[in-house]
Amino acid sequence: MSDLTVRRLLIDLEQPVARHWCGGDAFLTAWFNALSMSFPVGEQFFIDAVREGAKGLPEEQRAHWDAEVKGFIGQEATHRRIHALFNAQIEKHGLQNAWAPRAERRMKLLAGTDARHALGITAANEHFTALFAEWLLGHPEVLAGSEPRLQALWLWHSAEEAEHKCTAFDLYQALGGNHEWRVKWMRRVTVFFLTDALRQTVNNLRRDGTLWRWSTWRSAWNHLLGPRGMLRDNLPAWRDYFRADFHPNQQHSERSADWLRTHSDLFIAVGR
Repeated sequence: MSDLTVRRLLIDLEQPVARHWCGGDAFLTAWFNALSMSFPVGEQFFIDAVREGAKGLPEEQRAHWDAEVKGFIGQEATHRRIHALFNAQIEKHGLQNAWAPRAERRMKLLAGTDARHALGITAANEHFTALFAEWLLGHPEVLAGSEPRLQALWLWHSAEEAEHKCTAFDLYQALGGNHEWRVKWMRRVTVFFLTDALRQTVNNLRRDGTLWRWSTWRSAWNHLLGPRGMLRDNLPAWRDYFRADFHPNQQHSERSADWLRTHSDLFIAVGR
């Protein structure tokens, strides 16, 4: 069981966000904006998956899970709310969110299916976000040219993603979810997640007028596929998910705990 604290981040997102807020880098800005566009819808799906999955536990196990489920839901609801505020600011730059409606249409296909499918999808997505979160916490220079409030937003979110990365996975296992379907969903989520993220990033860059700049493509290569790029760097950890004996706790999250400990002035704990 994970001890999950719900935190309120002490930043102001009512103020405008610069067009190229990520250190003036058009690609990084478009990439992070794309991810943020997916969060309100995605986080709600994860909340619903865990809440409904917990209802399927035997009565004698529910009390054991109650605190973790509430902590997970509280953290994800906070992420959903604050990224909705961030998205409202970046939409003022003329960006259009095509990812969220596409994701919502797919989610409707799961209506009435076994709750373990939604949990398997959630566990796969949480693995992705935990990998990217750990990468970002390990490469704070990526955000170094950003406003302190936006650095706080992304690093706080990253730290909490690493913190609750086991919840959906463990609940899937507790409900008898098998390895075969777990890896099937990871394969599908990998295709959808990366395709959607790249499509939305390209869409953002096109609307920004920076898609065909050499600097945009150079940044994309360096930060995604370069020697220390987030996709290339995370390939071994992504591959681990397909092992039958895999568990998220096998991949360290010390950076998450360190960040939360050293930046406690940026948030208030509102529940545990």
